Amino acid sequence: MKYIIAIIFLLLSQSNWAQEDPDGLLNGLHFDAHMGNFESYFDRYSNDAVFLGTDKTERWTIEEFKAYARPSFSDGHGWTYAVVERNWEGDGNTRWFDEILLNEKLGHCRGTGVVELVNGEWKISHYALTMLVPNSIAAKVGALTLEADK
Repeated sequence: MKYIIAIIFLLLSQSNWAQEDPDGLLNGLHFDAHMGNFESYFDRYSNDAVFLGTDKTERWTIEEFKAYARPSFSDGHGWTYAVVERNWEGDGNTRWFDEILLNEKLGHCRGTGVVELVNGEWKISHYALTMLVPNSIAAKVGALTLEADK
């Protein structure tokens, strides 16, 4: 139920989803991913953007990330991460952020990144998605990752 409420909040958000402000850029990113809007989702990234996924092998240029994501978007769905909270730092033409997200499959995650003002539009130049692992189970999760690497 919290997941549905977070999606509704995202959809009803007062923020402008245009790329004229950094919050609108990220809110629109998550909305486009949820709706499976491939073109507008990737239009929010700079031409030289880098995306870091949750797997250690997932360090992609924007073109590599497009190739990875295309099958997920092909059925009109993409993926859904509901914003729980977001923090901004910096000012001027470069800002950085961290946000806590909720995903049905992965639970709470953290997105971090850098946005830059490019030709009057905010663009994501770097985005990293990580899973949030509670300290109480971190050793178990770490052991599982070591086992998976064998």
